This record gives sequence, structure tokens and C-alpha cells, in this order.
Amino acid sequence: MDNQNNNTNNKKENQDTRPQRNRRPNPHRTKNSDTNEQAKHENPNKKPHPNRKPNPNKNQTNLQKVQEQSVNKDFNTKTNLPHQSKKFHPNRQSQNPITQSTGSKNKSRRKNPTTVSEEMRASIEENNRIQNARMQPWKQLDVSGKGKIRFTPLGGLGEIGGNMAVLETETTAIVIDVGMSFPDETMHGVDILIPDFSYLHAIKDKIKAIVITHGHEDHIGAMPYLFKELKFPVYGTPLALAMIENKFNEHNLKADTKYFNFITKRKQYEIGDLKIEWIHMTHSIIDSCSLAIETPAGTIVHTADFKIDHTPIDGYTADLRRYAYYGEKGVLCLFSDSTNSHHPGFTKSESVVGKTFDTLFDLANGRVIMSTFSSNLHRIYQAMARAATTGRKICVIGRSMERNVETARALGYVDIDDKHFIEVHEVPKYKDNEILIVTTGSQGETMAALNRMATDEHRHIKLKPTDTVIISASAIPGNEASVSKLMNLLMKSGVTVRYKEFGDIHVSGHAAQEEQKLILRLIQPKFFLPVHGEYNHIAQHAKTAISCGVEERNILLMSDGDQIEITPKYIKKVKTVKNGKTYIDNQNNMKIENDVVLDRQKLAEDGIINIVAQVSQESQKVVGKPIVTSYGLVADKDDKKFAKEIELLLETMLLNMKPEALKDHRIIENEIRTSVRKHVVRTKKRYPLIIPTIFII
Repeated sequence: MDNQNNNTNNKKENQDTRPQRNRRPNPHRTKNSDTNEQAKHENPNKKPHPNRKPNPNKNQTNLQKVQEQSVNKDFNTKTNLPHQSKKFHPNRQSQNPITQSTGSKNKSRRKNPTTVSEEMRASIEENNRIQNARMQPWKQLDVSGKGKIRFTPLGGLGEIGGNMAVLETETTAIVIDVGMSFPDETMHGVDILIPDFSYLHAIKDKIKAIVITHGHEDHIGAMPYLFKELKFPVYGTPLALAMIENKFNEHNLKADTKYFNFITKRKQYEIGDLKIEWIHMTHSIIDSCSLAIETPAGTIVHTADFKIDHTPIDGYTADLRRYAYYGEKGVLCLFSDSTNSHHPGFTKSESVVGKTFDTLFDLANGRVIMSTFSSNLHRIYQAMARAATTGRKICVIGRSMERNVETARALGYVDIDDKHFIEVHEVPKYKDNEILIVTTGSQGETMAALNRMATDEHRHIKLKPTDTVIISASAIPGNEASVSKLMNLLMKSGVTVRYKEFGDIHVSGHAAQEEQKLILRLIQPKFFLPVHGEYNHIAQHAKTAISCGVEERNILLMSDGDQIEITPKYIKKVKTVKNGKTYIDNQNNMKIENDVVLDRQKLAEDGIINIVAQVSQESQKVVGKPIVTSYGLVADKDDKKFAKEIELLLETMLLNMKPEALKDHRIIENEIRTSVRKHVVRTKKRYPLIIPTIFII
């Protein structure tokens, strides 16, 4: 036994003293089995449970857990940055940069540990403060101030056009623009709509001025009608006031040009307790401006109509630096154009239309007839400049077009020599390919020159199959039917019509979403009020503002007549003032009363019945046969049958009336009106206008 033990010990000693050899890997042994083997050597006394199945992924899972814990710990240590939910504090101790090594018992130090010093923490905190102040400059406003303003839109909300609003303080009120809009097809005989001026009459003693942003009809078209009732000083750019002067001359208001005040951009004008600056802005008309208004409550900015055109025709880009200047000072409220709020991206530059004109002029074999808005002088100038370059004579047709072109040329905004222009009676003297006609009527207006050409009613211009008609405009909402009718008439006349098949034949003058975002970011206002557009437009603009950092509670969606009160602390609706539309007949520049328009609508929808009869007071019967005529109710072939029905109705009604009631023809007429209406509603399901005329004998 002793010898055997000695031999065993000697073998162990020899094995311990032998040099270590690298073991060759066993190709039949898996990685898991190696791990299990290692575990046996580490704890040889540990036996597996007889009923427990071995888990081949157990060790691997444990290894992953160790790695994840180590990585998470290391991530939490390294990523304590300002954008995390936890912020730096100068007195907080730096975290331990030591992390556990994955899959090993030994700990290792990171090769490049980040040491966050107290100075670094202070710098990050200071940069955060600067960034927050930059993104919310309105926090500079004095919230303890007691100043307040009220803004009341009287047109331009819930509609396209008709823009007019009132901004007022305790002692001062100004009117921003006085525009017109177009009627719909139900307003028979109505040419334009103007805002209701009732609220202006109510506060006329506070109104210190009318402030004009630009010369489009939907911003100045109602000026002469207002001046027939109320007169105030008018501030605006030279072109806008010159266009208003043309309107005043038509309405025999030439003497009222004494109220005009021509402004200089980037200069403040004190009007009551307001300070107003006109900021140059690009739009589809020359000399368009935004407004920066300093009020007792804070600064407000009104963009008016705008787009950001970096290559405008006149070279004068939007004065974005002034926007940034006022934004840096802190703006209480921004009012911004919402017309194109559904359009993503950017609105194209006006200059792209000129390239389309080049193509269309090359394709035209005969006369070119171009129609657009008469106030879109950049568009008109581009067409006329290409005509002069290609040797075409320019003929301007249409009262408003002639007037605006002449005004722009007189002010130096359109620089084309007189030799390129001809009168309408001179057109036949030139070849067809030497003529450009610039005319009105792009919206299908019945009395406009282009519509009269299409119906062969124009005195001088008769359309030819070789003519090319360019409609460089889009239909204003509500005018789609009129434009479609015009297109049909032009097509029937055989001319070539260029409209929407060329994508850049017209570009909008209003900002798309990215341009709206730019203004919002330059201003960074506390409050935001989207203006100019239907409800869906201002609602979409509000969403854009929220995405640009304006708090939802600081945005209101307005309608015409809503009066909004704004202070450094809050914005809220306080009341609704009287508002509406007044109907205008352009043929005589006179108002049309509401009841007249309602009667026209009733006549168009339900027709009219005229009843003339003689009534005997003694017999309580109709003497002879009553005369019954109707229009828009029954077909001509049924006139006799309908007249017989009314005759029987009158006989029955008169017999049932009290004798004393037959002494007053007005009582009889009212009874006839009631009885006939019931009969027609029951049999025809219509509500016609009924006019009885009764003679008592």
C-alpha cells in the first residue's frame, strides 16, 4: 500500500514539473461542451440535478446579461448630456468612468475617459440659457404691463378677398386695408362685394388712419365706397395710393387725395399711440409691404399677402432682416397670410413665368392675347418685354388694365418705350404675328374684354383660329364656373388656349408651408393669429405654427366680426361685432339693397305669380275672370290649367271671408297671398313670390 501511494505521488510530481503543452482542439467537441468541461474543473463536487435537462444556452444567456449590464452602465455614465431629461448641475459629482469588462472577472479602465469639469458644466448651462432665450424672444416682454390691444377682422376670414381689419388701443384705432371680393352665382346682378362699415361708424372718433399694405383689389377695392361715408388719413406706398387715386377719380372723389400720406419703407410713423413701419415684402404686385406695429401691449407683425421670392422681377427681395430684427426684440403677436397653407414646399418665383412666355410666344403663329389680373404688373411687364424683344406691338385693352399699366409706366415701374405700344384701332394695320394683346377677363367676368371677344361682342377685336389665348391666372374660389364657361366659349371660337397644361404659366403670389415656417421662425411670436383665407386655410396654418414652436393655447382661429383682445399675459375673444357684405352694381357704382338681392334669388329659385282681379263687395265674388300670370313655376302649356285653379281658389276664399273684411283691399290681398301660397306649396313644393292686385267695386 505504501509503495503504491509513493508511486502515485511521484507520478503527480512528474506531471507538475513537465512543461505545459498546447492541447489540440477536439473537432468533435462543441463550444458548449468546452464550457461545461471548464465548469466541472472549477467545481468538481457540483452534480447536476437528476431531473433537470441541461440548457445549452444558459451560459451564453448569462454572458449576454453581463454584457448588457456593463454596456448600460457605461452608456448611462457617458451620455449625461444636456438633451437628456436630466440636466447638469454645477455641484453634482462626476460619474465614475470605470466600467466592467464584458465576459471577464477583471475590470479595465476606458482608454479615453471624458472628464466633465465644473467649467464645462457651467458653459453647457449658459449655452442652454442662450438657446432658450433665442428660441423664445417674446419672454423679454413685460408681462406686468397693463397695455392691451384689440383686433377685429371685418373681411378676409372665411373667404378669399375682401380684406379689412381694425386694430385699436384705448385711444387709437387704425383700419388695415379696405378690400372687395367677388359674388357667387346666386347673387344676381351683383358685380362686387364690399365689407359692412357699421363698426367703423361706431368707433369713427377713435380711427386715426387707414393703413394700406398693397394695391390688389381685395385690399383697396372698397376704398371709394368707404370714403363716400367716412374719410380718414390714408398711409401707403406710392403705387398703392396711385391705384386708389384712379378709383377716386371714377367715383368723383378726386379732392379726397388730400388725405394721402406716402410712406418710406424702414421708417416708423407715429399714428396716435402706435408706431408703424412698412417692411418690403415680395408678392404678385409691386411695392407690397408687411407691417411692424409697436403698441402699448407690445410689438405685433402683420405679414399681409406675401411669398418669399428670392429672384423677383424688380430685384427687390423680401426684407427678411427687418423680420429678424423685430423677432430678436420680441414680438407679442404675428398675423400671417394663410391662403396657401395647404401647399407644401415653396411657391415658385415669378421669374419662371417669363420662361414659359418665351415658349408660348415661339409656338404662336398669329396674334397672342394674354389675360391676367390687371394689378399683376410683374406678369404684365414680362409679357410686354418679350413682345418688345420679338418685334410684337403691344395693345392694352380693358379699363382697369389700361389704367394700371399707365400708372405703373408713369411711376417708372414698367420701363418699355412708347414706340412698342399701339391703340386698339391700329391692330389691323399689322400682321397677326406682330401683335400682343394684353387684356382683362381672366376670371370670366361677363363685361370684361376677353369675355366680349369670346362672345363676338367686342367692337374692335374678332377672334381668329390662328390666335393664341394665354390665361395666366388661376380661378379665384367661387369663380370656377365663370372661368370654365369662358374656356368653353374660347374653344368654340377655334383659338388655341394655353391655360393649365403649362405648369409655370401662372405662379401663386402667396407663401407655401416652408415660407410660412420661415416667417414663424424669424419672428418666434408669443401669440399667433392666422388671417386671410377660409377656415380650412387658417386651421392648417395653425398646425404649421404649432410645429414651429408656438403653443397651441396661444393660437386663435377667427371669423369675420370676432374681436380679439391681446395683452402680454393672454389672448382671448371678447365679443362679436356687426359684419357682413354690401352688394355693388359696377355699372353705376351704386349699392344694391339686401332685400333686392333676396328677391332676385327668390325669383330665380321659385318663380313669381301675378294675380289681378276685381272683387264685388256686395256679392263677395270675382267680377269677370281674374288675370293670373306666372314665371318660373309652371310650363307655358299648363298656364290655363293653373289659372283655373287659382280662380276656383279665389271664389272659395271670398265666400268664406267676413263682409267687413272686403272693405280693405290690403286684407283681401294678404288672404289671397296666404291661400295661394298654401296651394302652391302643397301641389308644386315651391315658394314663389306672389303679387296680388285687387280692385274693390
